[in-house]
Amino acid sequence: MAVTLQDTIDKQQHGALGHVLASQTFWVFLAAVLAFAYLSFATPSFDTPQNLFNVARNCAFVGIIGLGMTAVIITGGIDLSVGAVLCLAGMVAGMMMSWNYPIWIAVPCALAAALVCGFVNGFLIAHVGMPPFVVTLAMMSFARSVAMVLSGNQMVYQFGVDHAEMVAIGGGSTRGWFNAMAAGVGPDSSLGGLFVWLGQNVFVPNPAVFLVIFALIFGFTFRWTRWGRHIFAIGGNEHAATLTGVPVKRIKVSVYMLSALMAGIAGILQVGWLGTITTGMGTGMELVVIAAVVIGGANLAGGGGTAFGAVVGAVLIEMIRNSLTLLGINPFWQGVFVGSFIITAVAFDRIRASRNPGS
Repeated sequence: MAVTLQDTIDKQQHGALGHVLASQTFWVFLAAVLAFAYLSFATPSFDTPQNLFNVARNCAFVGIIGLGMTAVIITGGIDLSVGAVLCLAGMVAGMMMSWNYPIWIAVPCALAAALVCGFVNGFLIAHVGMPPFVVTLAMMSFARSVAMVLSGNQMVYQFGVDHAEMVAIGGGSTRGWFNAMAAGVGPDSSLGGLFVWLGQNVFVPNPAVFLVIFALIFGFTFRWTRWGRHIFAIGGNEHAATLTGVPVKRIKVSVYMLSALMAGIAGILQVGWLGTITTGMGTGMELVVIAAVVIGGANLAGGGGTAFGAVVGAVLIEMIRNSLTLLGINPFWQGVFVGSFIITAVAFDRIRASRNPGS
C-alpha cells in the first residue's frame, strides 16, 4: 500500500508498533496463525503434508485473482466478471490445445482473450462512465456464454500434443523442478545431490509459487511505483486526482485489464490442475475473491488495500473451507463463517475510520 499523509501522521503519533496494531491486515494474519495452530491440534489430518499442499494450491487461485481485484478495489471499483473470465481463458487455452495447437500459442491467446474482457470493462467504466457493478456483471454473463459456445458445453480431457506440459503447469510442484535440475547437472554431483534432497523434501504446488512471485511484484508496484501512487490517489479522491494531473481514465482501464489478466492466469493454472475444462469453472469465484480482499484489509470505498492482505485473506478463507470438512462440520456453514468475517472486517475498518476522521 502507498504511504499516505495519514499513515505518516499515525506513525509520528503512535509509533511503528501502534501503526502495525491498527492495521486490519495484521489482525487477519494473526487470526490465520491462530487458526492454523488450533486446527493442527484439533484434527491430526490438518497439518499433514498432503493437506497443506491442497490448502496452498487452492488458496493460490483465489490469491492470484485477489491481487488484481485489490488494484480495482483500491480505485473504488469492483469486478464481478473474474470468475467468468477465468472460465473463458481456461476454455480458450484448453480448446486450442485440444485442436492440437501447441501450448506456447494457446496460452498467449487465452491471456489475450482475458485482456480483451478487461479492456472492455475498463473502457466502458472509464470513458463511457457506466457503473462498474453493471459493466462487470454484464461481462460475467458474456464471458461465460462465450466459453459455453467454444466448448459446446462439453467437458474436454485431452489437450493435444502438450497435454503433459499443461497438467504440469497447474498440477505440478517444485518437486518436479528440483528433480529436473538434478537430472540436468547429474544426481551424483554435490549440486545434483542437493537438488535430489530438495526434490524429496520440498514440494510446493506451482500455483502457490506463482502466487508468491505475483504478490512480491504487486507489493512492490503498489508501494514504490507511480502507477501504484496513482491508483491510491484515484480511490482516495478521484476529482482531486484528476486536478493534479493523474491520468484517471487510463489508470482505470489498466486496473480492469490487470484484474482480467490475473483471472486468466488463474484459469490456465486451474485447467492444468483439474486436467479438464468445464463451463462451471470459476462459478462463484468473484464473491470468494472479493471476500478475501475485503477481509485482508481493502476498503470497498477505495483508497486502501495491500497485496499481502489479499494473500492473507485468501489463506484464511481456504483454511476455513478446509477445516469445515476435516472437523465434520456441514460445509453449507462455509458461507456463514465467510460472511461473518466480512462483516467483522468492514466493521473494523469503520471503527478505525471513525477514530481518524481525516483518513
